[in-house]
Amino acid sequence: MNSNFYLLIYAAVALSFVAWHVSRRRTRHQAEVGQMLEAEKAGLNEPPSLHPVVDTNRCIGSGACARACPEGALGVVNGKATLINAASCIGHGACAAACPVQALTLVFGTEKRGIDIPHISKDFETNVPGVFIAGELGGMGLIRKTAEQGRQAMAAIRKRSSGHSAAHDVVIIGAGPAGISAGLSAIFHQLRYKLIEQESSLGGSVYHYPRNKLAMTAPVKLDLIGTVRLGTEVQKEKLLAFWHEVVAKTSLTMNFNERFEGLDSRPDGTYDVRTSRGVYHTRSVLLALGRRGTPRKLGVPGEETPKVMYRLADAEQYTGRAMLVVGGGDSALEAAIALAAEPGTTVTLSYRGEAYARVKEKNRSQLAEQVQAGRIRSLLKSRVVEIDEASATLALADGETEILANDYVIVCAGGELPTPLLKSIGIRFETKFGKA
Repeated sequence: MNSNFYLLIYAAVALSFVAWHVSRRRTRHQAEVGQMLEAEKAGLNEPPSLHPVVDTNRCIGSGACARACPEGALGVVNGKATLINAASCIGHGACAAACPVQALTLVFGTEKRGIDIPHISKDFETNVPGVFIAGELGGMGLIRKTAEQGRQAMAAIRKRSSGHSAAHDVVIIGAGPAGISAGLSAIFHQLRYKLIEQESSLGGSVYHYPRNKLAMTAPVKLDLIGTVRLGTEVQKEKLLAFWHEVVAKTSLTMNFNERFEGLDSRPDGTYDVRTSRGVYHTRSVLLALGRRGTPRKLGVPGEETPKVMYRLADAEQYTGRAMLVVGGGDSALEAAIALAAEPGTTVTLSYRGEAYARVKEKNRSQLAEQVQAGRIRSLLKSRVVEIDEASATLALADGETEILANDYVIVCAGGELPTPLLKSIGIRFETKFGKA
């Protein structure tokens, strides 16, 4: 009798655990389906770049990929891994590495929306001789692999660096992981190099990740440095600090705030690289550009002043300032909301449209709360017409203008991809529709 009693107790405990587990999975499933439907409603169900595709025949629904994704882009729906918030995916590949049955493949584009990827050789040379591409623009978003591409491309460039009259062996365009790695390799191979970056800081796309964003999950090999193991999960801040240490240690030089504007070939096979600061004569060119593109400008007087920024990296640095955010997408709303959380910061959000349409519901509701609380002033159907040191002039919906006292302007108007510029050089592209 006692044994039957204990068996009943054990059975009850086991059934309770099973019921709790089933209930927990059902709740999680409902939440993830809700996130997926919300993303679809907001038009955020298209991944921006490199992203996972799930082999449903192989997937066992373990959820390991979803747990490994710090952006919450993946979930388990109807027993299979699913992109539930595709727009938030940044392509670092932690999900694919975590899958116990290799059911995830990282690809570019979808069946509906293609992404242009350039044709490159095994040495990362394009169809234009002497012009190489490494990194995100060439179809690779994983940091360790973009760095490896930069290293291997430079080894190929070294082989063609002799017997020319150019001032430089190579001009490297972009100071993200691929460009930094290439610069280190240029020093290693004793090449005459020039490294330019259109923004004011190194790091490329990583620099613009939100705070504490997971950036890298695997070791990276760098010339002059060796194989670097920073840990199993490296966040943005740690990775950027590492890059700065590398630059200081190796005396890698780079020109910031210098934009690539064009490329002209010479009869002897060398090139003139045109930038916002001048022209560089070089034997080879390495394009280590990201896919974020050049920030789209407003095209108004005063936009060239230092007070105008095109991304918000850290809201805390603007504490107590009068801020104007321009744009109507998620990045603009998130910037305004982050700034409004800082003590003493006043925030105006200007957007030319009639409504904030294609944004996450969470951002929409948070914006409404901040507007209601008086921490953000929202000006729809408005546009910036002029910027000066102490103010910004806005054209309002009623036809009037307003001079807004202002310390800084954050423009979140998207970016212009370099694809047309590269096509004008003669580089061939292939449009990927959900292919690796």
